[in-house]
Parts: sequence; structure tokens; C-alpha cells
Amino acid sequence: MSHLSQRPTGAVVGEARPHESAIEHVTGTALYTDDLGHRMVGLLHAYPVQSTNAHARILNLDTSGAEAVPGVVRVITAADIPGVNDQGAKHDEPMLPVDEVMFFGQPVAWVLGEDLEAAKAGAAAVVLECGPLDSLVTIRDAIEAGSYHGISPVIDKGDPDGAFAEAPHVFEGEFEFAGQEHFYLETQNSLAYVDEGGQIMINCSTQHPTETQDIVSHVLDVPAHQVTVQVLRMGGGFGGKEMQPHGYAALAALGATLTGRPVRVRLNRTLDITMTGKRHGFHSAWKIAFDDDGRILALDATLTADGGWSLDLSEPVLTRAMCHIDNAYWVPNIRVKGRVAKCHKTSQTAFRGFGGPQGMLVMEDILGRVAPALGISARELRRRNFYVEGQDTPYYQPVRHPDRIEAAWSQVLESADVAHREEQIAEFNARSEHKKRALALTPVKFGISFNLTAFNQAGALVLVYKDGSVLINHGGTEMGQGLHTKMLQVAATTLGVPLSRVRLAPTRTDKVPNTSATAASSGSDLNGGAVKDACEQIQGRLAQVAATKLGVPAHEVRFEGGVVRGLSTSETLAWDELVRAAYFQRIQLSAAGFYRTEGLHWDLSSMRGEPFKYFSYGVAASEVEVDRFDGSYTLRRVDIVHDVGDSLSPLIDLGQIEGGFVQGAGWMTLEDLRWDTSEKPTRGRLATQAASTYKIPSLSEMPEVFNVALLQKAHEEGAVYGSKAVGEPPLMLAFSVREALRQAVAAFGAPGHSVDLASPATPEAVFWAVEAAREQAGARANTAESSEGAARGVAASMP
Repeated sequence: MSHLSQRPTGAVVGEARPHESAIEHVTGTALYTDDLGHRMVGLLHAYPVQSTNAHARILNLDTSGAEAVPGVVRVITAADIPGVNDQGAKHDEPMLPVDEVMFFGQPVAWVLGEDLEAAKAGAAAVVLECGPLDSLVTIRDAIEAGSYHGISPVIDKGDPDGAFAEAPHVFEGEFEFAGQEHFYLETQNSLAYVDEGGQIMINCSTQHPTETQDIVSHVLDVPAHQVTVQVLRMGGGFGGKEMQPHGYAALAALGATLTGRPVRVRLNRTLDITMTGKRHGFHSAWKIAFDDDGRILALDATLTADGGWSLDLSEPVLTRAMCHIDNAYWVPNIRVKGRVAKCHKTSQTAFRGFGGPQGMLVMEDILGRVAPALGISARELRRRNFYVEGQDTPYYQPVRHPDRIEAAWSQVLESADVAHREEQIAEFNARSEHKKRALALTPVKFGISFNLTAFNQAGALVLVYKDGSVLINHGGTEMGQGLHTKMLQVAATTLGVPLSRVRLAPTRTDKVPNTSATAASSGSDLNGGAVKDACEQIQGRLAQVAATKLGVPAHEVRFEGGVVRGLSTSETLAWDELVRAAYFQRIQLSAAGFYRTEGLHWDLSSMRGEPFKYFSYGVAASEVEVDRFDGSYTLRRVDIVHDVGDSLSPLIDLGQIEGGFVQGAGWMTLEDLRWDTSEKPTRGRLATQAASTYKIPSLSEMPEVFNVALLQKAHEEGAVYGSKAVGEPPLMLAFSVREALRQAVAAFGAPGHSVDLASPATPEAVFWAVEAAREQAGARANTAESSEGAARGVAASMP
């Protein structure tokens, strides 16, 4: 067992601990970025002037009206930017446009006011004159116009053409599915001021403080050491705060440097939804081949991501989608082409799963569609194609521990009593004309690590004070997912002290520099490794002091529960006593830790390599009931078995699995983004821009029975204390809900009916799918009656 993954006796990791800020969350005492504004004297509020065209040439921007509004202090335009006017990952995203607007709602200027109402009034007084240009709003618009940007990667393995030529069963089709709004509780929020030394201090709700620092630095044309970014905590992120906050932080910082006063940028819900990126919607065109036993022989697919007006993170989102189109299934011959559509709407961005869900959804949709045509149940078709030992992915990475897919699958079948419940469902459907039930199982195989190898690194700073108390800083950010809780447990375990002796400070770029985003489900792996490294450095120094006092070799010294002992002596030292002794011996009691994920390599040009440290696995079984009259449905029961390795914090992991699943179910069934595609002046406007028009899951959508179990005997060698990532993979377990809906719809039709189900599968979409199934069943019945009648006529005419 590796040193990184080995757990000591008395480990605090593995204990079920509540979230470190749980009490503060529920009592309202937890501080967020917006709460800090009340502590500032002379705070200015920023409000945007938004475009009312999806695509237009800027003819005139007159700010004089705003400057005359009482309480308005300053109007900021592109001309005020001293450095590089860009807030994007690919330097194609002006922070403020100069001559062209690219989506409906794009900010073209910001008004700073003494209060929010003054800033709003000032924004309303700005006159923006534009000359409308042709706009592409949907992904199909872009495909028809050949509008693409960025890379066009290709995965090519085996001999797909040869496999198709010889395959006994070949199917092809298209599938387009929508994106998703992050709808985090806390909207985009930044607060900036300049201190007496000229240091630009930014409190920001960001998942990537270092990149926020980088973009503020180049927008203001100042060195990075002059910019400090702090993150107290976020009220949710889900990927929407990986790239999107940087421009707002830069605007706040620019306002603070121009006025000498603190500046707050806080978007209300409508501004946030209309100005920020979403999960990428995708269009797929596919062709798949099977043998007579239902095993996949070949897949040829083209994935088109709806990137919006600028690239943002669309390229790595696309490549991760391509790398996950196989999901848990072996495809020996495969060709996948990728491209990013350029449209005139918000620049789409990272969202939990980062393209993985989109790629996997394509495969699950295919299997759900073709199973009836093959005469094999969807559940059995999936099982027959699971990876087994010795097989590798379309990008040639060996799949380790594929037996865990089968193990989780079998555990769900048994614990959820699937066979008996399927009998009950068949009985219910036979006697129920207007309601149908179905149960579906789907697996998950999700790669863990950043696609870009350089991002797989992290830092930490651990300080031990003279009284034995411990303070840790790390480069990860807390957005409610429990990362800080896990890091406290890692530190307490490594140092061998009670959890109560360890405190965690807010994430700051002047404490831990050059860190990666808290994303790609890698927060615990990366930052846990860095925290462990820093603690081990300190522990190693303390062991030398303890060895002298206990009269044993340093390698025999053990730390556990705040007590230090030697293997060959009965004497012990208290942790606090040892720390004091080390201080008086002038032993360094602080350390900067570092971790980088080993064994990764990736060639983007050929789409080959081993980009992931390991794969996380899971299986979900979902049962639904559908009403034919309005397409409404109930999620009756969900059973999940998920692989988190040796959990660092089981209570946190269970919460992440439940939350990820529900968010995925929202994307699959409820959350319906609608843009105005008319030729009216409002073309390109996002119509679903509030909670009243954009439906996210609530308690009423929660399953009546929700069982979640962690896969046992799932130690992950080479990961911190044998654990695995948990943030993103559970979201894809929600595919089981959509597949259950498909099977319930099919139950309204004739046997063998293949259901084409929209995504999201809203009640409206389900209703029309039910109608199509019933119409097909009626047509088959009429055909059968005609055939039977004709046969009787022929028989009657025979002598």
C-alpha cells in the first residue's frame, strides 16, 4: 500500500462528521462575500447596462444621462480598462465590448452608485444605439450556418468501417439535448477595495481564486502580487463559478482603483441568469453496430457542443464529453468527432460533470432506444456491454477495477429487490390503463482528474502554534460540498490530533499561490495530498524531538489522539507538551505542502493517453409512475450504490451523492432553457430567467424512497487515504430516471416500441411521447385487424 493511501490507527478520516459550517448555515451566521459589504465605509454598488440585441454593431454609447443622475459616481466603459480588455480563458471574451455585442443581455457598461437604486437609475439613463446584425440562436442555426470555433478533435480507435460492414445489426440517429442553469443559491458576487499600500483586495465567490487573480491582474495591468483574492465560502458553484466570476471581480477591482472606494458587484437572479453561461447543450449524430448477442461492435458519432459566443471552457468540455461517450461500456471500434458551435447567446461554461454527462447521455440514449429493436431488455443490454479486466477506453487508457461496475450493479439488484419489483410493475401495468410504471438501472464510469495535466496540482500551508493548536490553509474553495470538512479530517489524521485542535482559514491567494480550480471532482484528492504533505513535514520534525525525549528511534514515534508514544517504550508525551518543547528547540512549526497527481499523460492532438488518475463507479435504480393524460410523473423510489473508495467523510459523501443525483434528475426531467428564436427584436432573449419560469427540483420531486449505500471494499491505491472523488459522478446516476420514463412511456405502446424521448423529459415531452406510443400501438392494431380480415376473406373464397 502506498504511503499516500495508508491510514494510521485512530484515523479521523472515515468518521461520519457533519459539515464544518453546518450550524452556521442553518442559523444564518455563516459569512458570504455579500455580507462583508456592510463592514465597508463608502461602498459603491455596480449595475450593468445590458444589450437588447442578440448580435449588433454598437453605433453610440452615451453615458451623459447616467452621470447626471443623483448618486451616480462613475460609469465604466471599455475605454476605462488600463490593461487587456479580456475576461476569458481563450482571450476571445472582451470584459466590455468595444464595437459589437454578441448576446442579448451582454453588459456594455457598468454604473457605480452610492446605493443600488442610484446605480439602476443611472444604467436606465445610458443610451445605447445599435445596428442589429444576423444572429444564430440555436445549435441547429449554427450547424446549418457552419458556425464553429475552437478545436475539432477526433477519437479514432480500431476499424469502425470494417465493423459496420460486417455487423448484423446497425442503427443510426440524432439526439439533441438542452443545457442547464446552475441556479446556485448565491449569485455572482465580488467586493473589491484598495488598501493603504496599493494592494487590491478582492473577496469573491469564485471556484478558481488564482485565475481570478490572473484576470484581474491583466485587466488592470498590474503584477499578480498586487492582487489578493479571498474566498470565504460560496453558496453553491457547480462549475458556474470556475470561469464566470473573473470579469465581475475585475470590474469591482477596476471600479475600486478608479474611485478609491470599495465596489460591490452583486447580480440579482435575473441578471445572473441572463448574463452567465450554462451547461453546454449538445447535438449528436450517431451510428452503432451490435452482434447477435447484443454486444457493441462499433460506434461512429459526431458531438457538437453549443458553446455560445466565446470559447470559455468549451474545448475541454467537448474533449471530456468525447472521452466519456463510452460510459461503462466497451466499444472496440470507435470514431468520435467533436466541434464547438458558435452562437449568439451566453458563453456556455463548466457545469458539474464538465462534458462527461453529455457524452454519457448520448450512449445511454442510444442503448435505451435500440434495446427494443434488438429484442433485449435495456437492463440486460447494458450489463452485457460492461467493461471487464484487460479492456481499455477509446483513448487507450486501461480501465482498472471494472469489476466494481458489476459489483455495484449486483448489489443494487439485490438490495433494491429489482426482480420482485419488476414483477409487481408488470402486474400494475397490466391492470392500469392510464398510468404505467417502470424501473431502470444505469451505471456510471467517470474519470477523475483535470483534462489539462498541469491543473492536477495543489498547495497548502499548515501552521502549528505554541499552544499546540493547528491552522490550515489550502488552495481549494468551499461551496457547500464539504471540502473543508475533509481537509480538517485529513490534517487531524496526519498529525494525530483531535479534530477540535484544527481550524481552517479562508482560501487566499497570498497564503497558497498558483492553485487550480476546485473542480473536476479533484478538490479532495489534490488539496488533501497537499495538506497531508505539509502535516507530514511538521510531524517529521516533531518526531525527532519526541525521539530524544522518549529514548526511541524517530521511526518508532507514533502520533494518535493528541498523544505521542514510541513503539518500544511505555512513556508518552502530550501533543501540546511536544510542540512547546519543539518551539524552545527552535524547530520550524509551519510548512508549505504540495501535491501533484502522478502517472498522468495526455496528447490532445491525437486524443490518446491516460488523462485520469482513476475511474469512479456507481449504479442507480429508479422507479417512476407516468400519467398518460398530462405526462406528469412521480419518482417513486431510487436505490444507489456508489464507489467513493475508502470514504474520507461518509456523511459528506452521502450528501454529495444525494444532491448530485437530484441535480442530475433536474437536468434530465425539469430544467428547460428557452431562448426567443423569433424574428422579433427580442430574438435571442432568454425567456426562462427566473424561478417562476425555470423549474429546478424541489421537495415535491424528491423520490418517496431514497436509498444510498457506499460500495464496500473499494480502497483506491495511490489516492489520499484510499478515498475517491464524489462531487460529479453521482449526477450521472440520474440517467436512470430518464430511462425509467422511457420504459414507462413504452408500456403505453405495443411490445417492442422504441421511444424517442426529448431531453429534458418534461411532463409535456412525456405526454407527447405517450401519445406517439399510443398512436403507434393503434396503427399496429389496425394493421393487424386489416390483415386478419383479409385472411378471413381469402379463406372464405377458397373452395
